[in-house]
Amino acid sequence: MPAMANLANLLSGVRLLLVPILLVLAWNGWHKAFLFVLICSLSSDVADGLVARKLHQATALGAKLDSWGDLVTAVALPFCAWWLRPDALREQASFIAAGILFYVAAILFGFVKFRRLTSYHTWGAKIIACVFGATLIVLFAGGPGWVFRIAMPLLILTELEEIAITCVLSEPKTNVPSLWHALRLRRIQRASQLVQRASQLPESRKGVNP
Repeated sequence: MPAMANLANLLSGVRLLLVPILLVLAWNGWHKAFLFVLICSLSSDVADGLVARKLHQATALGAKLDSWGDLVTAVALPFCAWWLRPDALREQASFIAAGILFYVAAILFGFVKFRRLTSYHTWGAKIIACVFGATLIVLFAGGPGWVFRIAMPLLILTELEEIAITCVLSEPKTNVPSLWHALRLRRIQRASQLVQRASQLPESRKGVNP
């Protein structure tokens, strides 16, 4: 099946298309419509990964679309929150600022090292996606802003792990579940390099011997 035709990629693409709709709804103060579209967006984030694994449709393009969908949505949501729930945003400003700082740091670190958006999709990222998604639903449904105090420490730990993965890897990889997997990939890569050098050693000696 072509990469652009599979269902998982289409779900990720839909999430990208929902971002301008979220911004328009928030700008106009349409709380209920915004909450409905947000739930659809969060559901597509969960569904694309499940579909990719269930239907064996995981692709490099899908990983990139998923990551860009996450990034663009994450950039839009603070504006939406400011338009719809400025009170909660002001009350939890320090927690939110800390989460944004580490989120941006992990992205920038990946861009500096690999010149691209990293698409690790770690176990931690999947957990925080569920926790943070529930937090956003509570917030935009009119609930208390203190729920950010639960989500932000988990987000910071997740971003620290992604920074560590970027430090460990020598080349960009998609779908790296954890730092342990990154360390394993590095060991495998180093062992492969040693084997390759050893296989080339006799050929170099042939050129030297009379």
